[in-house]
Amino acid sequence: MPVILKGANVANAINKNTQTLVQMLKKTGIEPTLAVIAIMPNNSDLAYQNTIKKECSVLGITLKVINMPHNTSTTQLCEQIEQINKNNSIHGCLLFQPTPKNIDINKIRTLLKPQKDVDGITSTSLSAVFTDILDNNLGFAPCTAQACINILDYYNIKIIGKHIAVIGRSLVVGRPVALLLSNRHATVTICHSKTQNLANICRNADIIISAAGVANLVDKTFLSKNQVILDVGINIVTNGKICGDVDYETVLNYVEAITPVPGGVGTVTTAVLLYNVATAAKNSVKKEVV
Repeated sequence: MPVILKGANVANAINKNTQTLVQMLKKTGIEPTLAVIAIMPNNSDLAYQNTIKKECSVLGITLKVINMPHNTSTTQLCEQIEQINKNNSIHGCLLFQPTPKNIDINKIRTLLKPQKDVDGITSTSLSAVFTDILDNNLGFAPCTAQACINILDYYNIKIIGKHIAVIGRSLVVGRPVALLLSNRHATVTICHSKTQNLANICRNADIIISAAGVANLVDKTFLSKNQVILDVGINIVTNGKICGDVDYETVLNYVEAITPVPGGVGTVTTAVLLYNVATAAKNSVKKEVV
């Protein structure tokens, strides 16, 4: 039987560190605070909001939710970002993506202070990932990409020298996780919707990370022996059930280890986000407090 890479185990380890840091900050009068911006949030966004709210309550992080209407303009969003930039009591900002098509996301990437960019969307944060000089004062890696690294590390899955196929090339997961893996001396192939012989590429990989957003894309034809699969996909199928990019039941007996959906990468993503908020709060203090 394969190893089920449960996200809860990884998240709990991260949350312990977050809680310790939050408690120490509060002793100095600092209340770590996260602002969440959602433009016309859908059911998936609202579910994530609820998860963040629950975890913030447990960890002692203050949450400010800013829901904006569907007709929000780039100018209006920029004004909201500017308010967050100027508010010293807000340490981190999460903008739900994708934003509506009328929003110029590139303007947002250059506007949000990287010190408050706890989900790695700014140009500065992404540049730091690209150049392998990531520093929390220059922003953070995208949370889901970092969550993949945390899962591999927690379960002692070797990265160095491995061939890793990443399905998906978005700035949210695909490209940043590929860079993080490359920085750890993996050989990475980035695949996408136009990639030819996708199944063959995946069969020759040691690890597959799927962030394509296509339900049950990865089946047993993608697999060979002793592979590890991280399923980043969150898809709602016709019966309302949540599933990943991987045909879980079909591949289960063909892999060495696999993340479930739900209960896998997404759980760790939230933990990484809130750890970043606590770290950003720590970095906002001029003198060292911990």
